[in-house]
Amino acid sequence: MKPLLSLLACVSLVHAAGVEPQPFLAATQRIIEATSFLGSPFSDDEIITLRTAISQNDAAAVEKAKAVLDAHALFHVTITPEQRVKVERGAAKAVLDEAGWRQYLVRVENEAGVTARLAVSSPQAKEMYVKGSPPVAPHAKPRDPGEPAISTRWLDLQMFEEPPMQPTLSGLGLEYRIVQLYSRDAGKRDATFSFDTGQGTQDLGFRNETSVLFDCQAAREVKLAITDENGQPCIAELLIKDKAGRVYPSQIKRHAPDFFFHPQIYRGDGESIKLPDGEYDVVFRRGPESLPETRKVAISGQNTSWSFQVKRWIDPSKLGWWSGDHHIHAAGCAHYSVPTQGVHAPDMARHCMGEDLKIGANLTWGPCFDYQKQFFTGTEDKESRFPFLLRYDVEVSGFGSHKSGHLCLLKLKEQMYPGGDSTDHWPTLCLNTLKWAKKQGALTGPAHSGWGLQPLAENDPARGQQYKLGIPSATDELPNYIVPPFNGIGACEYIVDVTHEVPGPDGKPVPAVDFLSMVDTPHTWELNIWYHTLNAGFRTRISGETDFPCIYGERVGLGRAYVKLDERLSYDAWCEGIRAGRAYVSDGKSHLIDFKANDLELGTKTSELRLAKPASVKVTVKASALLDEQPRPDIQNAPAGQKPFWDLERARIGTSRNVPVELLVNGFAVQKQIIAADGTMRDLTFDLPIEKSAWIALRIRASSHTNPIFIIVDNKPIREKRSLEWCLKSVDQCWSQKEALIAPKEHADAVAAYEHARKVYRERLAE
Repeated sequence: MKPLLSLLACVSLVHAAGVEPQPFLAATQRIIEATSFLGSPFSDDEIITLRTAISQNDAAAVEKAKAVLDAHALFHVTITPEQRVKVERGAAKAVLDEAGWRQYLVRVENEAGVTARLAVSSPQAKEMYVKGSPPVAPHAKPRDPGEPAISTRWLDLQMFEEPPMQPTLSGLGLEYRIVQLYSRDAGKRDATFSFDTGQGTQDLGFRNETSVLFDCQAAREVKLAITDENGQPCIAELLIKDKAGRVYPSQIKRHAPDFFFHPQIYRGDGESIKLPDGEYDVVFRRGPESLPETRKVAISGQNTSWSFQVKRWIDPSKLGWWSGDHHIHAAGCAHYSVPTQGVHAPDMARHCMGEDLKIGANLTWGPCFDYQKQFFTGTEDKESRFPFLLRYDVEVSGFGSHKSGHLCLLKLKEQMYPGGDSTDHWPTLCLNTLKWAKKQGALTGPAHSGWGLQPLAENDPARGQQYKLGIPSATDELPNYIVPPFNGIGACEYIVDVTHEVPGPDGKPVPAVDFLSMVDTPHTWELNIWYHTLNAGFRTRISGETDFPCIYGERVGLGRAYVKLDERLSYDAWCEGIRAGRAYVSDGKSHLIDFKANDLELGTKTSELRLAKPASVKVTVKASALLDEQPRPDIQNAPAGQKPFWDLERARIGTSRNVPVELLVNGFAVQKQIIAADGTMRDLTFDLPIEKSAWIALRIRASSHTNPIFIIVDNKPIREKRSLEWCLKSVDQCWSQKEALIAPKEHADAVAAYEHARKVYRERLAE
């Protein structure tokens, strides 16, 4: 045994002799700084030893520093002259924290002078889910998650490569790196680790991996007391980070109700979370109508409790206006397809409650359709808790007529188009889908309206391609008269369908389209087609959506509609409020409440005010908005086609905290009043001369927009020649893009539908 120890000592001295003190000890100083930031593994005595060695700066100092560093090295990595990477277990005691991070050192003997990134991996650190969805096909199955079993994937890990550390190896013969390890669990847990410096650099056989048995210490329980502004128990959002910016709990170790693509979690009164000892920054909020609260908290040695109460800057529901998002998904896009094909109603309901979103329309669509369809009931879901109401409905997306424009179908009595039990038999013409939905009394409208409607110049080559973001628009004017390419999945066929009436539940004709979706695509693209069809005399309304978690995955309710109800809130009543236009859309950061023209309240009496002759109309509204005091020029000055598409910051005037409330006549801003976006509700009054029939509305650009009030003068219809000409040209442009996408058996239907639209626009032009 003694000869072996002597040999090891000699090897150590040889390595020390080959280590130049200055760069090694300079790197040691960075290790001290980095571990102090992350949560130092060193004792006070060890810090003194390391600092003394740094000051001493000689070969003996290197030995002293190595002795301290090696004691905290969980792994010894050797990079051979052939650049093969092998790993052995180090001397550090393998202890982790349940629901928390610990740092260990990795000793790297770099015989090849490699300057690449050192990466670490472990089968137990794989994601606990399969991202994305199976192909949109009847009864498609999700991808196999592979080995190991998902339940055994208890570990998270990452190399710390932020300053003061360097992202790559230095090339020195000996250096130390920092690995961060997170445990989902408490108790004994085993994991296998391997390291590499790039593809194919692992050593052969079992020398490129080592197993470690950890003792994972139980975390502290944090009991939560969460109440709303009235002191009643509620669910709200918590964003928990440590001083290194690491999110708790680890995102790759999450299953529903926590979504792995969110940094935040949603918790209710009486629930708890687990955290190890440490200091944390916590942000508490409950949707855009609340004031975020930030606090620093410390956990040390025992279980504890946190209390939070919601603070609001506005509550539209007290004035009878109820928020809703008509387009959220429980499957597809950012959701996982394993362990389940998407998430379930309790999960989506929790997120809606946590964002104070009263109505959630959970739309089953192409991805995981055959799994999610089982939850449709044709009524409010049993997970609803008044006033938070969730219901399953359908988006035609990924199948059927989706290539001519996705459709939101709300208030369905039956979710399956006749003739099959999945997605392969649906119509390819939107109008045929709408006829089926309207026959059962559904509320219908195109999803993400702006896709395919970007104003591009006639000679722009992008017009002949599939739409995509990042292409400059020819204009951001509203309204504008550029005929868009109609090359997307937004409100494209709408330009045709808006001219049609179809049989309703009682056989009487009703509009084929009830609303256009707003807030989740560029506002200039969405609003322009709406303004033109209103100017053509149609009365389509608008509603707000997020398309969660596809266009936006940050949270539900980024796009909202606020509906005024005189009766008790229900999903059906809210939908009927959208149909009647008794609503405004918003990002939740500004509000236009109780819009009236003379004594006519928005959404009542068909929103129509009749005048015998030209006259002045008194327009009133309660307006409120809330901006941070510090401007965000990255949002304020961003092109319309860059996210976030709708945000109150876009309306900010210069570096002030002011925004304009604009009064529109036939789409043009004719008057405006400036308000401070300080959260105060202000009563605004406009005196508006009306010379001819027109629609009027109010907006805070790219943040909130009312539905229209129609003012009819001398019984004359609303007709704007340039808008009608734009609509007529748009029908032809849409046909040039969509004809090839219609199934042969529906081609005659499509020809007739488009020709009907041309006829209607020509007749109105001739009036």
